[in-house]
Amino acid sequence: MSKMDVTRRGVLKTGAVAGGGLMLPTYLRAAGHEGFTNAPTGSTVTLGFNVPQTGPYADEGADELRAYELAVEHLNGGGDGGMLPTFSSKALEGNGILGKKVEYVTGDTQTKSDAARASAKSMIEKDGAVMITGGSSSGVAIAVQGLCQEAGVIFMAGLTHSNDTTGKDKKANGFRHFFNGYMSGAALAPVLADVYGNDRKAYHLTADYTWGWTQQESIAAATEALGWETVNNVLTPLAATDFSSYIAPVLNSGADVLVLNHYGGNMVNSLTNAVQFGLRDKTINNKNFEIVVPLFSRLMARGAGENIKGILGSTNWHWSLQDEGSKAFVKSFGTKYGFPPSQAAHTCYVQTILYADAVARAGSFNPCAVAEALEGFEFDGLGNGPTLYRAEDHQCFKDVLVVRGKENPTSEFDLLEVVQVTPRAQVEYAPDHPMFAGGALGTCNPGA
Repeated sequence: MSKMDVTRRGVLKTGAVAGGGLMLPTYLRAAGHEGFTNAPTGSTVTLGFNVPQTGPYADEGADELRAYELAVEHLNGGGDGGMLPTFSSKALEGNGILGKKVEYVTGDTQTKSDAARASAKSMIEKDGAVMITGGSSSGVAIAVQGLCQEAGVIFMAGLTHSNDTTGKDKKANGFRHFFNGYMSGAALAPVLADVYGNDRKAYHLTADYTWGWTQQESIAAATEALGWETVNNVLTPLAATDFSSYIAPVLNSGADVLVLNHYGGNMVNSLTNAVQFGLRDKTINNKNFEIVVPLFSRLMARGAGENIKGILGSTNWHWSLQDEGSKAFVKSFGTKYGFPPSQAAHTCYVQTILYADAVARAGSFNPCAVAEALEGFEFDGLGNGPTLYRAEDHQCFKDVLVVRGKENPTSEFDLLEVVQVTPRAQVEYAPDHPMFAGGALGTCNPGA
């Protein structure tokens, strides 16, 4: 149990029960309020925050936890309210959720699926968590999403980018705000072709699990459609820290682009090794050799240091955005912690607010009422422009950012520049798209 680090945290402020008058969704009108897992009976409600506090994605996990704590503070009426005033829905009143003070427990996923499931199971069974959220690995997210489906609680996925999370492994009790590999390809490929040309030969290094596989497939398909050739794709273990043996063959492959389908500490290490091998100074096929990192974060850019300059990638959100929701969140997070939030922090904060709002709009914590309130929900004011939670697969659709490592950063936080805000319409796809085929959403499980 020590490695799960499951601890109860107090929260700030209580308030009156939320006002009545909300129309109950179809599920509740038919089935009533009783008979679901961990139905809150007292004056509090417990949420489970399951993040990588150790392992290769620990930096993201730390920032996720900061965002969750901030969201709880705002839900309970503390601080400046963050994005609650900018959120298009006005169901939340700053008095907890349905008048119940929000408490939370935390767990360490260790970036391992078994550990993450064990941690989530403990939070549900021992701590009474009515919702689980978190993760910075798609393997973890998919494993915990499956557990939540079985247990009858809502899973609000944190940072998970694999197509499979809302593709073949989608679940009725699971919801994803973060974008996915297909969306990265749709946003990034046209920029790559514009900057580097259509006649390129790409060598991929890919993290050997669900996220790496689907991102590589997405980026390869999108770039090949614009004229690029995929020379090779080599899988690398998630636990790897030295990628030298994987970088060396690139030099003799005929490739003039290296695509690093790595995230977190993996990407920092593989990019560092690539630069040490002199790849960025090479001229291959009469072209400057280029490196691409399809999924970016400011935390990764900080870890990579000088090596990140000029490298293109995509991201879900960035603290420099000037919409009212983003500015409010950056101000609130920065006031509390002293630095701007990452994309991981943003998506986790938003997921917590969206869950609480769905409960408020449904008038119940029943997971099937919450699911019904989220399905087809359109909203704005949370930092990515007008957004849809699609009913068919529980995937959010919103604008996607293409970013580049800044050549002349002004601070340790000013490391990425937004090259393009790709409109939502460019990254949308049909629910039955082949990359998302297999598996069925199924039906909501209210549990006990």
